[in-house]
Formats: sequence, C-alpha cells, structure tokens
Amino acid sequence: MPIHNILLVDDSKTELMYLTDLLTKRGFAVRTAENGEEAFKRLAEEKPDLILMDVVMPGQNGFQLTRTITRDERYTGVPVIMCTSKNQETDKVWGLRQGARDYVVKPVKAEELMAKIKALG
Repeated sequence: MPIHNILLVDDSKTELMYLTDLLTKRGFAVRTAENGEEAFKRLAEEKPDLILMDVVMPGQNGFQLTRTITRDERYTGVPVIMCTSKNQETDKVWGLRQGARDYVVKPVKAEELMAKIKALG
C-alpha cells in the first residue's frame, strides 16, 4: 500500500514543524498530534497510511501509545515508525516489541527516514 497520509505524533513544536516541512516537500499529507489524546482524535478523523511516533511525551508515552494502536483492530495494517531521541538498543528493541515496524533516532536524517518510509510502502 503506497504511503500518502502520515500522522506525526510529537510533543515538540520544533520537531513537528521540521518533520512536517520535510514530509510535505516530498509530497506527503501530514497531520499532527502533540500527545496520545490528540493522536486518537486524529485517528478517529482519518486513518493514516503511517504513524511517526515520538517516545517521550506527557501523559501516555510513545511506547504505550504504539502498543495501544497496533493492538487495535481498527488500525491493523497502519505501520508505526518510532522517531525518538532514545538511542539505546534496549529502547529500539522495546519499541519494536510494542508493535513499531521501524525505529529512527533524532536528529532525524531525511534520507534515512525516506528510505524507511519507502521500504514500508
């Protein structure tokens, strides 16, 4: 399934602006959420083709949110890429165990992220 619509979940306005700009310049439609509650509102409005998920956020963290989304039958088939500053191998393994399909460490390198998105599409 080609990826066109991306839900970007991150509590950093700077990161949201950077990634939104990066992705829209490459032809993706991007919607954003700053926390788990907003993410579920966006998911209810429109099912994305991909979710880019930060880990460290207020309230529900990205690991918890990924686990909840990937276990919800309404969102079966929507891949999640963790996009976080948590760069330990144990963090990556834990993220993948929660249901993420891939893991990108911040600062995000555009070519690396595009390659990972392309691999899913």
